[in-house]
Amino acid sequence: MITRRNLLATSLAATAFPTLSHAFEVDPMFRPQKVRMKADVAPGQILVLPRAHFLYWVTGPGEAMRYGVGFGKAGQAISGEFYVGGKREWPTWRPTDAMIERDPGAYGKFIDNDYVQPGGPDNPLGARALYLFRDGRYTYNAIHGTTSPQSIGHSVSNGCVRMINDHVIDLYPRVPVGTKVTVL
Repeated sequence: MITRRNLLATSLAATAFPTLSHAFEVDPMFRPQKVRMKADVAPGQILVLPRAHFLYWVTGPGEAMRYGVGFGKAGQAISGEFYVGGKREWPTWRPTDAMIERDPGAYGKFIDNDYVQPGGPDNPLGARALYLFRDGRYTYNAIHGTTSPQSIGHSVSNGCVRMINDHVIDLYPRVPVGTKVTVL
């Protein structure tokens, strides 16, 4: 039972301690939307345009679902032909040795050990991961969710394609293993 005293105390506490979290709203142009696509791009593949920060899931002749993405920063961006070689919900993560070497301050908890961060809402790979392969080998790059939604529309990653978690959750079941991915 809520008493008048509890209601008053709760109201005063709420005004004394404003919320610490701020909801993030992605720019409307980076929200998922159906778009027209060149008719010569075959359905059932992914096309990534890094400079525009868009990922296209080609759904039919001349049509696609477009998502905003974050992409690799200068010197870290990938390009070429890949395929989805594996998928995982709430993936685990460990930075590559090169990432640790480039920024030991950010990745200190991974130095001189085999620690792998478990999947979950604090994991940098977010809610889903589509692992990118080339010539039968994992490239250490993926299309994945993010804990930094403000990075969408920017070139800030270590080479991966970042998506808003809700957007990668939407894309994930549509994309089978073996799907062609072209990064221009």
